[in-house]
Amino acid sequence: MATIEECRTALDKLSDNLAGAEGDVRSAAALNRSLSCRITDLDITFVGRLKDGRIEVLDALPGTPRERAQIRLTMSGDDLVSMVNGELNFAKAWGSGRVRLEAGLRDLFRLRSLL
Repeated sequence: MATIEECRTALDKLSDNLAGAEGDVRSAAALNRSLSCRITDLDITFVGRLKDGRIEVLDALPGTPRERAQIRLTMSGDDLVSMVNGELNFAKAWGSGRVRLEAGLRDLFRLRSLL
C-alpha cells in the first residue's frame, strides 16, 4: 500500500509532467480550478488547485473535505502511484471504475485530452 508521502510525491510528479506537456495536453491542464484527490485506502484527501498547467497541493485532510472541489479524483494510493509512473493507463482505470473523475461537463470535455 502506498504511503501518504508516496502519494504526495506522485502528485508532485504529475504536476511536473503537466507543466512540461505540449499541445492539447498543455491546453487542457491550463485550467484554473479547485482540485481534490481522495486516496481511499489511506482515508485522506489532497486539496489544492490546478492552475497554470500545474497542480498545487495546499493541504492533506483526513476523510472527505466539506467543500467540493471543481475537479475531483478518487482512487487508491497504489493506483495513483502506478498511473503517474506509467504502469496504469488512466482511461482504462477510469473505464473499469478503479479511478473516479468528477467535474463539470465543460471541464470533462477539456480534460478528455489528458486521457
